Amino acid sequence: MMDVKEVLDKYGNSPGRLLGAMLEYQRSKPQNYLTEEEIKAFAKETGLPVSRVYSLVTFYSLFSEVPRGKYIVQVCHDVPCHVNGSVNVVAELEKLLGIKMGETTDDGLFTLEYTSCIGCCEMAPAMQIGETVYGNLTPEKIASIIEELRRAGK
Repeated sequence: MMDVKEVLDKYGNSPGRLLGAMLEYQRSKPQNYLTEEEIKAFAKETGLPVSRVYSLVTFYSLFSEVPRGKYIVQVCHDVPCHVNGSVNVVAELEKLLGIKMGETTDDGLFTLEYTSCIGCCEMAPAMQIGETVYGNLTPEKIASIIEELRRAGK
């Protein structure tokens, strides 16, 4: 895992590159989240107010202040996905993972979250896991994706 200074050195220590740096830093951590101390360290190193860095963490759904699973399953719940069955996607994921929206599996592999539009309305309903977007989801497709990630994650 990188430290805050190391990731900022890599990205260039400027406020304009902060999002990318924080995201890479968070993804380097096993539980995919930023602590209060780390948020303060990013602020100190970039010369930004803590409130500004904190506002980025709380605005973007890619960031979290609480521990999450290795795989963050983000289900789009904007209008096109909702109209095309995102409710069914959530129900299938909750059944397969044995958790409710906002929870993490006991093995720490999966966290289930809602997210705003992921820009793939033509593939609705859609979800994003890490940097991969999955669309035109069916129960069978969802089961296959989760099974593949379970095999890879253990």
